[in-house]
Amino acid sequence: MASAALSVPALWNEVNRHGQNGDYTRALKAINKLLQENKDDATALHCKVVCLIHNGNFKEALNVINTHTKVLGSDAIAFEKAYSEYRLNRVENALKTIENTNQETNKLKELYGQVLYRLERYEKCLTVYRDLIRNSQDDYEEERKTNMSAVVAAMNIWDKPPLDDFGLHETTYELCYNLACSLIGQGRLTEAMKMLQEAEVLCSQSLSEDSDMTEEDINAELAIIHSQMAYVMHLQGRTEDALQLYNQVIKLKPADVGLVAVTANNIITINKDQNVFDSKKKVKLTNAEGVEHKLVKKQIQAIDFNKALLALYTNQAEQCRKLASSLQAQNPGHPRPVLIQVAQFCKEKQHSKALELLQSFSQKHPERAAEIKLTMAQLYLVQGHVTKACDILKSIEDYKHKAGMVSALVTMYSHEEDIDSAIDVFSQAIQYFQESQPNSQAHLFLVREAANYKLKYGRKKEAISDLEQLWKQNPKDTHTLAQLISAYSLVDQEKAKSLSKHLPSPDTMSFKVDVDELENSHGATYVRKKPAKVTGENMQQKEQGHIDIKKKKKKKKGKLPKNCDPKVAPDPERWLPMRERSYYRGKKKGKKKEQIGKGTQGATSGASADLLDASKTASSPPTSPRPGSTVSAPSSNIVPPRQQKPATSGGTRKKPQQKKKKGGKSGW
Repeated sequence: MASAALSVPALWNEVNRHGQNGDYTRALKAINKLLQENKDDATALHCKVVCLIHNGNFKEALNVINTHTKVLGSDAIAFEKAYSEYRLNRVENALKTIENTNQETNKLKELYGQVLYRLERYEKCLTVYRDLIRNSQDDYEEERKTNMSAVVAAMNIWDKPPLDDFGLHETTYELCYNLACSLIGQGRLTEAMKMLQEAEVLCSQSLSEDSDMTEEDINAELAIIHSQMAYVMHLQGRTEDALQLYNQVIKLKPADVGLVAVTANNIITINKDQNVFDSKKKVKLTNAEGVEHKLVKKQIQAIDFNKALLALYTNQAEQCRKLASSLQAQNPGHPRPVLIQVAQFCKEKQHSKALELLQSFSQKHPERAAEIKLTMAQLYLVQGHVTKACDILKSIEDYKHKAGMVSALVTMYSHEEDIDSAIDVFSQAIQYFQESQPNSQAHLFLVREAANYKLKYGRKKEAISDLEQLWKQNPKDTHTLAQLISAYSLVDQEKAKSLSKHLPSPDTMSFKVDVDELENSHGATYVRKKPAKVTGENMQQKEQGHIDIKKKKKKKKGKLPKNCDPKVAPDPERWLPMRERSYYRGKKKGKKKEQIGKGTQGATSGASADLLDASKTASSPPTSPRPGSTVSAPSSNIVPPRQQKPATSGGTRKKPQQKKKKGGKSGW
């Protein structure tokens, strides 16, 4: 017994010495020896749990806590238990452990804030950090401010933005980065890029001063900032620059699986239906182990949506349906999984199934039916069912009376030549604004558009009430008054005359315009020439009666051709080509050879036979007069040259003569 009593203090000294040196493995061996002496020693058990946590053995630490709960006590070991559960990603259990304890230490509050952040309860988390910063004074104030700025950034991006200014100054690169994320959530992209550049400079400077940091560690820390800079470029439409920076981050192969997954997902969104092979490789990076614990729910949801869309683009119909069905089961009220399935059905030309799916979702989730009904209307329009599309659009209560929806409905009804339905759309929208926002800008705009539409389609009686309402609202609007008078002129002329008295007089309507200055301006199409200034000599000439008379230009006589006799009438057929003139007889040389002996061997055409028989030849008609002779009236039997048809006899056509080969049989 004496030897054992002496060994216990020595063992505790050994535990203390190894704990101060950070050698928790040797400290754990000494603690196990102590527990062999007394297995219910609460202090030794507590030290064992701490050593296991420092060595990363969170499961074993949790087993020790659960096994010896009565000995340790729930409050004394609450922080270690909650921390082990948090590190094992049992976040809900960690929250219960913290809320069930009576401890209120700073380290437990900080763990509470981390747990709330992981559970995306940002408002409560912000309250915890504000309380910590106000009621604590130690060396961890900068870290608490960094965590608080991260909560504010998350609220700006994913939740309601906070209204207060917390006075978080950008003294470190972490604070600059978190502020940049807040600016991105607010849509202030230019300011966010400047803040990210400042964070990049501060990060390089602060980490390079640390001798323990290698170049790889610095690049890994900068990768987070570079990925966020690429995201800002992506939002600004600079997709090529963003893609280049995203790929640089991927090439570094950072250890943060969450960063790699987000960067790979953003590359997939840039590729869309292009560069599919690269997108398939990037999808594997989003499936790394532990990604779901590094990202928020909306980030995981966006990655899953993009996986389904990639399957749609790559014609993997079954995989697309499986992913979309899984997404719909996880997010039953979200319309996007349904829209992905509808897109797949439309790609397969199964529009009826797509419409059934949309109709079913809109009935189950009427609060999210607006987006679904817009898609249904689009499908009906693709099929040519314009009236059905209009009925669907009119059933969307949220958008029914908006100017864009009214414009779309009127356009479609006008295309179908259903003017009454188009006017009814205007009337319902005007009545809605009359009750909710009377005489507002939107109300008067709709009234004016309705009046113009009715006047366009000849509904002047219906347009009168709208025009009167506009004119009463603004009696100085002469354009509306003119339209009203024009409409009344076809319905009630007396009323038109009485209204015309309200028109301004011509003098008041005339504008003080310098006509000369207007004509000489750069935009004038016609410039009037100014009269030349009259000098003293010109004045004397005008006084003496010498008035300049403009000289008239003489028309030049046309030149006649050579050998032209003006006494002889010109040839009326001089404009026709020689071969089409009535007196043209062709070339005399070789004339008989052309008429005789043509055609196949031993055969004669009818025309050739007639030529050989002198008794059958008819007297030729008198030739047309030559130039210089008197012109007589043409015979009624003579066909003009333009109306003559060429002979169709095969015997009169020449066959091309084959060239004889020179030389003998050899062909040379």
